[in-house]
Amino acid sequence: MAKRKNPPLRIIPLGGLDGIGKNMTAFECGNDMVLVDAGLMFPDDSQPGIDLVLPDYSYVLENEDKLRGIVITHGHEDHTGALPYLLQDLNVRVPIFSSKLTLGFIEGKLAEHRLKNVKMREVKDGAHINLGCISIDFFSMTHSIPAALGVFIRTPQGSVMHTGDFKLDQTPIDGVRPDYELINKFARQGIDLLLSDSTNATVPGFTKSEAEVGSSLRHIIKNAEGRVFVASFSSHIHRLQQICDAAVGCGRKVVVTGRSMLTNTSVARELGYLKVPEDSIVDAFDVGSIPEEKIVVMCTGSQGEPLSALSRMANGEHKTLSIHEGDTVIISATPVPGNEKAVQQVVNNLAKLGCEVYDKTKMLVHVSGHGSQEELKLMLAMTHPAYFMPVHGEAVHLRAHAELGEKMGIPRENIFVLDNGDTLEMRDGRVKVGPSVDSGVVYVDGLRIADADPVVLRDRQKLANDGLVTVVVTVSPKHNRVEGIEFSSRGVSFSTDDAFTVDANEAILRTIEKGSFNFTTGTDAVRKAVRDSLTNFLWNRTHSRPMIIPVVMEV
Repeated sequence: MAKRKNPPLRIIPLGGLDGIGKNMTAFECGNDMVLVDAGLMFPDDSQPGIDLVLPDYSYVLENEDKLRGIVITHGHEDHTGALPYLLQDLNVRVPIFSSKLTLGFIEGKLAEHRLKNVKMREVKDGAHINLGCISIDFFSMTHSIPAALGVFIRTPQGSVMHTGDFKLDQTPIDGVRPDYELINKFARQGIDLLLSDSTNATVPGFTKSEAEVGSSLRHIIKNAEGRVFVASFSSHIHRLQQICDAAVGCGRKVVVTGRSMLTNTSVARELGYLKVPEDSIVDAFDVGSIPEEKIVVMCTGSQGEPLSALSRMANGEHKTLSIHEGDTVIISATPVPGNEKAVQQVVNNLAKLGCEVYDKTKMLVHVSGHGSQEELKLMLAMTHPAYFMPVHGEAVHLRAHAELGEKMGIPRENIFVLDNGDTLEMRDGRVKVGPSVDSGVVYVDGLRIADADPVVLRDRQKLANDGLVTVVVTVSPKHNRVEGIEFSSRGVSFSTDDAFTVDANEAILRTIEKGSFNFTTGTDAVRKAVRDSLTNFLWNRTHSRPMIIPVVMEV
C-alpha cells in the first residue's frame, strides 16, 4: 500500500504518433526522467520554406533537472535529428547512450552544429544501466540499419518494453538477429506495457529479408552496359554493403557521392560496419580514367530531393559526375509519404536522358526495414504484455496495430492509442491515461527555430499558389484626393496586361470616391478599402485570390 503513495511512472510521447518521424518519448518516475529517441521529420507540401520539423520538447526543458540520460535506439534521422537542437537548449549536461555506429553518426551531426564535450556512452546487446530509479536493459533488434536496439525499462512502479524500429529478419546482412533470448527472458519476468513499432501494421504477411535485395542488385549491375548509379538512404548501411559486394563481385569500382553518403560511409567503414576493399573505392574526381562499364556510383537522392546528388547529376549540375544515355539508375528506396511526385519527376528526367531506371516496381531492389503484421503479432506473442501502446506511425497504423493487439488477446481496455502529448501513468503495474502535457511541432526555418505559426505557413502557401500584388495609392491630404495608383506583382498571370491594370485602377478609384474618405484623419480605412476593392475585382475577373499588400502614401 505504501508504494501507491509513491509517484507513478509517466510515459510521455512527445512525437512519433502523428506520422513516420520525430520520435521522442519521455519516461518520468519521481525525480528521474529518461528520454528515448530525439528525432525529426522532413516537411511536406503544406510547410513551404520549412527545412525541418522537430517535436515540441518544451516539457523536457521545463523538467531538465530530472533528466538523467538520453537513449537513442538507432541512427536514423527520425530518431536522432532533433538531438543537436535539444542539446543546445538544455542547460544541463546529460549522457547519450546508444550503439557504436549510432554514436558515430551522432558525433558527426553534433560536430556540424559545433557542439563539443557531449557525454556519449556506448551500449551493446545485453548492456544494463541505472539512471536514478530507472534501470534499462538493451537488446539487439533487426532494422534497415546495423546496431539497432530495443530497451527494457524497469521502475519501482512496473516495467516497459520499447521495441524501437524492427523487423524479424532471420537472414540479416551482418548476421545479428533480434535477441530472442533476452526478449523472452524479459517476458518471463513480466512486461507490464509494450511500446511497439507500427509502421507496417497495415501490411499483411512478413517483410522480406534484406538479403533478398542483394541478388537483384547483382543481376542489374552484372548486366548493365554502362555506369550504374544507385540511390539509397545514406544510413542504410546493410543496403550499401550489398551494393558494394555486387559491384566488387562484378569487377566494378565504387564511387561515393552526396554529402551524407560520404559522411555515413566513412563513419561506417571506420567503425567496421561497412567492409569494402580499399582499392575498390574511387574518388569521384578520378572516374574519367575508368571505363564506364567498370563503375558503380552510390549516391543520395532516393527521395527526389532537388539538391541531392542524383537530381544534380540528372540535371547536369553535379561538379564531377553526370548521367547520360546508356547509364543504369537504381532507386533503392520507397518514397516517404509526400515525396512521390518528386521521385516520379526524377524518374521522368532520367527516362528523357535515355537511362534504364529500376525501382521496386520493376525488381526487388528495396525491402522495408519494418515488420509487417505477422511479425508484429509474433512480437506480441513473445512478450504477452498486460498493456499495449502502438507507437511510430500515423493514426491508421496505430489503429491497425491496436486491432492486432486485440486479436492476440489483449483486452481492448488495456490498449492505448494516443496522440503526442497524451500520457500514461503506471502504478503497481497497472496503467491508465494521465494528464496531458504541452505538445506540437517546432519548425527549423533556415537558422531560426520557431513554434508552428499557421499564419506564416498560410501566407507562404498563398504566395506559392496565387502570387502577390502590391498596390501603392498616393493621396494628397491637402486637396483630399488621390494623386495616383501604381501596381507591382509577382507570380500573377495578368501582371503585363495594361488594359487589366487600367480597369483595376478605375475600380479602386470608384471605391475610394464612394467612401468619401478624409485623408487628413488617417489612412487605415483607405488601406482596407483598397484591399477589399482589389480583392473583389480580381476574384470577379480572374477567380484568383493573390495576396494583396496595399500601401497608402501621403504627398
